[in-house]
Amino acid sequence: MHSHHRSEMTLAAVLASAAGFVDAVGFIHLGGYFVSFMSGNSTRGGTALAEGNWTGFALAFGLVAAFLAGVVSAAILRRMVRSRKRMAVLLYVTAALTSAVVLFDLGIGGWLAPAIMALAMGAENVIFERDGEVSIGLTYMTGTLVKMGQHIANALTGGQKTLWVRYFALWMALTSGSIMGGFAYLSLDLNALWIAVGVLVLAVFFNSWLRARPVRRGATRVDI
Repeated sequence: MHSHHRSEMTLAAVLASAAGFVDAVGFIHLGGYFVSFMSGNSTRGGTALAEGNWTGFALAFGLVAAFLAGVVSAAILRRMVRSRKRMAVLLYVTAALTSAVVLFDLGIGGWLAPAIMALAMGAENVIFERDGEVSIGLTYMTGTLVKMGQHIANALTGGQKTLWVRYFALWMALTSGSIMGGFAYLSLDLNALWIAVGVLVLAVFFNSWLRARPVRRGATRVDI
């Protein structure tokens, strides 16, 4: 994460807040299942199987499958487009989340809207990719917290003093988004997702601005 410049970290924070928002909406709507936190769904699916709760088992691992499909499809999309790879994935995520809330508004969402939400969250994690690997995880924070702790330890023992702040900011963005998503769902039901769609649209424009900026001397243009 330290190789990304500050404007990219700002974009990542915006996207993490959107992910937290969507996950909170999905969590409440589904009664305790996640659309972006697949470790939680894997645990819930396992415990549901142990309890003989076949509906919970199918829901948990159905969401895992949808999330994985989002990762795979977004990764394939990145390989198919020749330029503006990050923008292509951003638009894909925005379109997927928009389709989820539209299906809900039409009254035909049912189980399909949460599945598409999970697909969108899986795809979102492919937005920041370098050398074929995810460089910033946007919908899960366990690894982020581990790295933050490591960099706090480095700061306390004479290492780089402020690098941990980047990880804290990303975690705080997702947490703040989840708080707002929870309150929004209580007032708007799944229509709260329109707020997340609006944030993603803003992220699309911000990414366009990043691309239009002059490249500093000695810097490398990232395909955004």
